[in-house]
Amino acid sequence: MSILQKFDMHGKTAVVTGGAQGLGKAMALGLAEAGCNIVIADINPETMEMTVSEIKKLGVKSRGLICDISNPEDCASTLAETVKEFGKLDVVINNAGIAQHNAALEMSVEEWKKVYDINVNGTFYVAQAAGRIMAKSGGGSIINISSISGIISNMPQGQVNYNSSKAAVIHMTRSLAGEWAKLGIRVNTIAPGYMRTEMTREMFEKGGETVEMWMKMTPMGRPGEPDELAGIALYLASDASTYTTGGVFTIDGGYTCW
Repeated sequence: MSILQKFDMHGKTAVVTGGAQGLGKAMALGLAEAGCNIVIADINPETMEMTVSEIKKLGVKSRGLICDISNPEDCASTLAETVKEFGKLDVVINNAGIAQHNAALEMSVEEWKKVYDINVNGTFYVAQAAGRIMAKSGGGSIINISSISGIISNMPQGQVNYNSSKAAVIHMTRSLAGEWAKLGIRVNTIAPGYMRTEMTREMFEKGGETVEMWMKMTPMGRPGEPDELAGIALYLASDASTYTTGGVFTIDGGYTCW
């Protein structure tokens, strides 16, 4: 098999949580371009259906499923429905998450718990549900989306809840990779840097001291674009990465090299 053939995703099925927009959408489109059928799992039905329509134009099958990843029953039923309709589950991009800037001294218990309920608990619920299916089917690829915030402590914003939650995702990835390798399940994580998405576009366009500091600390001097994650997502989802598990892949314009 040639290297290009290993990137071919025809006949495979992937679920992308939080895939209705932003980074999740970009990665979903990347896999779809390679021939992968895509299930978008999200809590925003209108945006989700728009993304599903866009994916179908690429000539693959796609469906949207409402899923709150902080609810383990939702996670299990979403993946079970995927297998029921598409016949298999090859890839899960565990992308859904939230970011909050909360100063540690003023942070409420609710603000702390909300970030952990989604970023840590939700990531595990999806991974566990996927792992149970993949263990029976012969394996698969789980791609958790963490952040450079799980590797370094960002400045100047206060976000100990977000930073520590993404560090947990990184270590969760390594732990699951070691435990599930014998089952044929590969678990890796992509750690993006500062990215220009629908949620952050206005902030980057407006600029200001905080944005200027971020860009000065990024060797490439600019934020990343969502489609710049598509290549690494396709690599980790495809047979091109069959000896890759437990990896942390920083896509950050060089931010963490200093």
